[in-house]
Amino acid sequence: MGPDLLIPPIFSPIQPEIHPAHAEIDVQTAAWAETFRIGSEELRGRLVRQDIGTFAARILPSAGQASVSLLADFVFWLFGVDDGHCEEGELGQRPGELAGVLSRLLRVAQNPDAPMLLDDPLAAGLRDLRYRVCSHGTAGQAARWVDSLREYFLSVVWEASHRRSGTVPDLNDYTLMRLYSGATSVVFPMLEMGGGYELQPHERDHTPVRAIGEMASFIITWDNDIFSHHKERNGLNYYVNALRVLEEQGHSADQALRIAISQRDRVMCLFMRLSSALARQGSPQLRRYLDSLACFIRGAQDWGISSLRYSSPECPAGNPSAFCDVPTDARHEPLGIAAVDWWWELLPSSGGRLSPEMAVQGA
Repeated sequence: MGPDLLIPPIFSPIQPEIHPAHAEIDVQTAAWAETFRIGSEELRGRLVRQDIGTFAARILPSAGQASVSLLADFVFWLFGVDDGHCEEGELGQRPGELAGVLSRLLRVAQNPDAPMLLDDPLAAGLRDLRYRVCSHGTAGQAARWVDSLREYFLSVVWEASHRRSGTVPDLNDYTLMRLYSGATSVVFPMLEMGGGYELQPHERDHTPVRAIGEMASFIITWDNDIFSHHKERNGLNYYVNALRVLEEQGHSADQALRIAISQRDRVMCLFMRLSSALARQGSPQLRRYLDSLACFIRGAQDWGISSLRYSSPECPAGNPSAFCDVPTDARHEPLGIAAVDWWWELLPSSGGRLSPEMAVQGA
């Protein structure tokens, strides 16, 4: 079966990087997954071939190898949950039962010493990850990692409700929930851990800093929806994908692709402008965080067009082999999506500086 759509080169103004030990990290992550028996044997074998260690190595190109391995193991674990329980498993259409399973896993993340799910491989893997998160990061970073895991769990239960009812969400709801369902926010504390820094609360909770994290999530997940479109369209339960949502509005598949690319290009342009404005006035830690977000975006892009997760010789996707330097849409106007249109209020249309009320205080 050939590709449904041919994806043109996607705009990316961020330079690629990769950790030099990426091949070794791939091997280590495969061994970790085998030790904890993450997913079924068939799923585990499939995930091992998807270069997840290389994905983590692109996100944290300058971190210590132990930090990259922690991220790689966590991403493997996430795919074990997402593929094994949510997208491909029976629980993916049983939101109530899925919520119960994920709540018990959340308790393990909150307190790995709790005597729960003692014979469950995903719980065992999560315990190991939680102990390592505590050893790599601060108490605050570990707490944010757990809180973000809760957001991710909530969003995939929401997805399961649409699979159960056979419905496609509207664009506003999908955009809001996609900020969490891609598990990008759970990675954000690990960016700090890998970089050996910690954002202070007055910066982390500042509106423009929260917004730029959301923009990174939007770009990463919209790109993921574009690159995974072929895989998802040819599978079961194709209800929660940005292109599918746009098609439900009456657009053809080609039109939906063009609109999705236009949307992510406009957010990418805003991300770059806001990042530049924040870097001029922020602390050294904030500047490192902005660089980390950029690495995350580009790492996800490079992995997305090259991984066997989305394209294989047996089921080739029409994904590009390279990126381009020019956006298809560089307008400064909001997307017309209520959940995120406020992002454009942070910078004047000229894009020069943050509005005075949005300036970081005490940086």
